Amino acid sequence: MRPRRLSLFPLLALCSLAVIEITSEPVFPQDKPYPSPDRFERAIRAFEKADRTKPPPTGGIVCIGSSSMRKWHATIRKDLAPLTVIPRGFGGSNMHDAFSFADRIVIRYKPRAIVLYEGDNDIAQGISPTKIRNTFLALVAKIHRPLPQTRIYVLAIKPSVRRWNLWPRMRQANRLLAEECAKDKRLTYVDVAAVMLKKNGQVKTDIFESDNLHMNRKGYLLWKKVLRPTLLRRELRFELQP
Repeated sequence: MRPRRLSLFPLLALCSLAVIEITSEPVFPQDKPYPSPDRFERAIRAFEKADRTKPPPTGGIVCIGSSSMRKWHATIRKDLAPLTVIPRGFGGSNMHDAFSFADRIVIRYKPRAIVLYEGDNDIAQGISPTKIRNTFLALVAKIHRPLPQTRIYVLAIKPSVRRWNLWPRMRQANRLLAEECAKDKRLTYVDVAAVMLKKNGQVKTDIFESDNLHMNRKGYLLWKKVLRPTLLRRELRFELQP
């Protein structure tokens, strides 16, 4: 008699279940390198030129980040009044760009606080959540070496219609950033992403411009609703000092 041939299907099925159980955390491809920050040299020089004409005050709140911060420039001072805000967003930037130019458009102003929005473009560029976290920590260290008391408010990476397929990675990056902020009283994670989601967990569609990526005024009012009370609670008393 021929030996009975056993089916491999049940065994393969069990192995698949085991893999699913073990890899419950999202698995991402190998990190891509960050693009060169040199592509923003012109934008940074424009800030420096404006600084020579009208130097920003020291001890203010620098708001740095990608296009979501850059497009807020028109109303951010009004939205965060009466706080002294220095808008320094440059569209298309990532966490590594913020790190690279921190000495030129952040540290030189000797701010008492910083509002940071990065990570959105990082994820779109294939950077892993872990690398974003590590780059953020390098940025924090760079700032705190000369300015050890400066407080940093980290805005959550936002969901959007256009990048909805990347939301799982963004969510993991947000979790890592929040964990790091919880370890240091000088760091505050501000969850501006939660108010951008519907009750069913889907992203709101009426808070974006026609490109479904950048926010319209309605979107920025949601950010204001979350960020302003946090800043006022911790920063207003410093604003009132002579």
